[in-house]
Amino acid sequence: MSILKKIPWFSLTLVLLSYSTLGWVIFEEKAPWYVRLITVLTVLLSLISVTNPWLKLDDYSHIFFKSNARTFLVAILAAFLFFLMIAWFRVFLDTLLIICATILAKIDFQSVGLKPALAFGYISSCSLLGLGLGALINYYI
Repeated sequence: MSILKKIPWFSLTLVLLSYSTLGWVIFEEKAPWYVRLITVLTVLLSLISVTNPWLKLDDYSHIFFKSNARTFLVAILAAFLFFLMIAWFRVFLDTLLIICATILAKIDFQSVGLKPALAFGYISSCSLLGLGLGALINYYI
């Protein structure tokens, strides 16, 4: 079976479309070049954290709950993030869509048995292509 038949094209299309909406929004807001660069770096870092199996967040969760003071600070931070979620609900939904599309693609790559590095390559190229495509479409429309 060739590698092209194993690629989950539907999931990659969803990743491309979701990241193109992000590119559209960033370009529509006339964001400076450093915001665009930070967005690209953030996208790549989030993709690394989603696609690499050696980054296990549950191994590090005990750090946040070692003492009562840390647990209290985590609760305060969670309440603040919940407030931000409610205040910027539209941004939260867009972010949730992007994260879900990325996780779906990662699960599809994992189910067909492709290596995590290959999954990262495909997902990151589709996401960066989507960012550029969204900016390009916004520029010409």
